[in-house]
Amino acid sequence: MMIRLGLIAVAVLAGSPALAQAPVLGDSAKGVIGSWEFSNADRDKICTATFKSDPTPVGFKVEFDKNCVNLFPIVASVAGWVFPDNDLLRLLDAQKKTLIEFSEVEDNIYEAPTPGLGVIFLQNAAAAEPAAKAPEQVAGDWTIVRANGAPLCQVSLGTTAAGDNLVLTVKPGCAASIAQLNFSQWRIDRGELMLIGERGNPWRFEVVDDVSWRRLPESVNSFMLVKQ
Repeated sequence: MMIRLGLIAVAVLAGSPALAQAPVLGDSAKGVIGSWEFSNADRDKICTATFKSDPTPVGFKVEFDKNCVNLFPIVASVAGWVFPDNDLLRLLDAQKKTLIEFSEVEDNIYEAPTPGLGVIFLQNAAAAEPAAKAPEQVAGDWTIVRANGAPLCQVSLGTTAAGDNLVLTVKPGCAASIAQLNFSQWRIDRGELMLIGERGNPWRFEVVDDVSWRRLPESVNSFMLVKQ
């Protein structure tokens, strides 16, 4: 009888969660540890997914920023992730059902065609390009500065239409080299910010972050637009 009870106890313990086999953190899985941009194909819905090595009952821990569930309700059901070597990166629910299945399409870029959501992308947060800005996100007061930080001119990017563009107002005290260009309009064109004057070609800027843009093409005497 004691032998029989001992065998039953061993069987129960072997099936307990505490003694369940831990997931394997192989090279593929180690490569995604960290923060990633989680977005749709248009990148008008973007949040952050942070993959961790902490084990969960279904794999490893993944955390989403607080707005992610509003943009992608499916993440509320994600209970973990797995990424076996030579396989796919999967986000799983508590029953180990695959919710989203990613394949690598380029270095540090994964995509997952997902029913009801279209194609979901993962990009390494450090490598992801800044999302395109809408005009209303850019409108406001800006300063044109040299790359070394010397201020040259303050401009106000308005939201009033001026033909195909928007109104730009140059504030008093602008450096003569900028004032002579007579900037009066602006617009966002294919992700770039254009300052349009009455003389010369428009100045084009690429977004750096939420408060700064860099003039293109880059040069030793490059200019920046800095948010006020």
